[in-house]
Amino acid sequence: MPNPIIAIVGRPNVGKSTLFNRISHCRAAITKDVPGVTRDNIYYDAKYNDTNFTIMDTGGLLIGGAGAEDEMSQWIKKGVLLGIDEATVIIHLLDGKEGLMPDDYDIADIIQKSGKQTITVVNKIDAEINLDRIYDFYPIGKELFPVSAEHGFEFDELMEQIVLCLTDYQTIEDYKDFPKIAIIGRQNVGKSTIVNALLGKERMMVSPIGGTTRDAVDSICKYYGKEFVIIDTAGMRKRARVNEDIERMSVTRAIRSIDRCDVAIFVIDANAGIVDQDKKIAGLIEKSGKGMIVVFNKWDLIPENHEERYKTLVTELKRELWFLEYVPIMTVSALTKLRLTKIFPIIENVIEQRKKRITTGELNRLLIGVERNISSHKGKEVKLKYMTQVDIEPPVFAIFSNFPDAVKIQHLRHLERLIRQEYGFEGTPIRVFVKKKPLIERVRRHNLKAEKYSK
Repeated sequence: MPNPIIAIVGRPNVGKSTLFNRISHCRAAITKDVPGVTRDNIYYDAKYNDTNFTIMDTGGLLIGGAGAEDEMSQWIKKGVLLGIDEATVIIHLLDGKEGLMPDDYDIADIIQKSGKQTITVVNKIDAEINLDRIYDFYPIGKELFPVSAEHGFEFDELMEQIVLCLTDYQTIEDYKDFPKIAIIGRQNVGKSTIVNALLGKERMMVSPIGGTTRDAVDSICKYYGKEFVIIDTAGMRKRARVNEDIERMSVTRAIRSIDRCDVAIFVIDANAGIVDQDKKIAGLIEKSGKGMIVVFNKWDLIPENHEERYKTLVTELKRELWFLEYVPIMTVSALTKLRLTKIFPIIENVIEQRKKRITTGELNRLLIGVERNISSHKGKEVKLKYMTQVDIEPPVFAIFSNFPDAVKIQHLRHLERLIRQEYGFEGTPIRVFVKKKPLIERVRRHNLKAEKYSK
C-alpha cells in the first residue's frame, strides 16, 4: 500500500509551508512572508520514529472576502479540495497571532464534511507564555495542538498525534526504485496538462496563466501495472525575467528535478516551435546525462498540413538542437490525449538503453577505422589500444591510447556515431573520453622486458 498522506490545510500565510518543511526535514516548499506563495499541492515522503507517511503542503485557501473569486484563488481552492479528498489525515493549521478568522470557520466546515481524521493546530505559539492564545480557537476544535512551526515549540507532541492517527493504517510502499520521469519545459507549454492526462486526474492546477506551477511536484502513475514517478516542474523563464526570489527558487528546483529524474520529457509548443529558452533547457538536460524524449505538445492546434509541420519541426530541431540527434520525437495533444499513452513504451526503451552494456571485444572492432584517421603525434604513430565501457546511466566509454592528446573531439564524435549506429542507445546521451594506457599495463610490459633481459 502507498504511504498515508497528511495534508496541511489553512488560510494563506498561516505557516503551512514552514510546518511542511519542518516535518519533511527539507526545503521542498517555498516559504516567504507573502500570501499565496504555494500554488500547487506539494508532496514529500517523511518519517517520524518508525512511521512512514507522505506530507502534503497545499495552497492558501480563501473562501470569502477580497481576492477569493479571482482566477488564481479559484485554482488554488480546486487543488486544496483535491488534496483533502486524497488525504488520510488533515492538519487544519490556524494562525495564533491573528486569531480566529471567518475563513477558518468555513475551512473547518469543509474539512468536517470530508469525514477525514483532523488535527487542529494553532501555529505561531512560540513559547508557553503565549499558550493562552489558543482559547480563541476552541469554537472550531475540541482538541487543539499549539506549535511554532518556525521554532519547533511543541513540535514533538504534534508528531506523536500524527503517529497516533496513523496507528491503524498499514504502510508502506517504497517509491525509490520506480523510474522517475520529469516533465520539463518553459512556461505555459502544457506540462501540467500532460501530467493530469497521464495520471487520469487533476493533481496539478492547469491554467492559461504563465507560471502557474512554481514547485516540482511528484505523483505516482501506473501504466499496465508498471509504476512511474512523474515530476511536474516549474516552467523556466528567461533569466532577465526572473525578478522575484520565488521565481528564482522555482528555476533552481526545476534544475534539481532534472538531476532527480531518469528520463526527462522535454515539452515544446508545436505552434511556437523552438525558441531561445528551449535551447537552454535542452542544454541543461543533455549536460545532466539524463535520458530524454522531445514532445511537441498542442498538436490539436495545428489546423492542417500536419505532415508538413512535423517535417518543419524536425528540421528545426536538427538545426537548433543538433546535439539531440539521438532523442526520440513525439507529437501529442495533452488536451485531447492524442498519442499520450504511447510515451510509456518509449520511456521504458530509453531506460533500458541507459542500462545497456557492450563488451570490450565488440567495442574494439569499432576502433580500427577511427585509428586510421588520426595523424601521427610528434612523428610517432598514435595507437588506440582498446575501448571499454566503464559506466551506465548514462553509458560511458573509455579509450586508452599512447597519445591521448592526439585524439581530438571530432574523432570522439565520429566514434560516438559509430557506437549509436551499431548499438542504438536511443534517448540517452553517451560519453566517450580518452585516457593514457593504464599504468598497470605499462608496469606489466616493463616487467616482461626486465624478465627477458635477465635471462
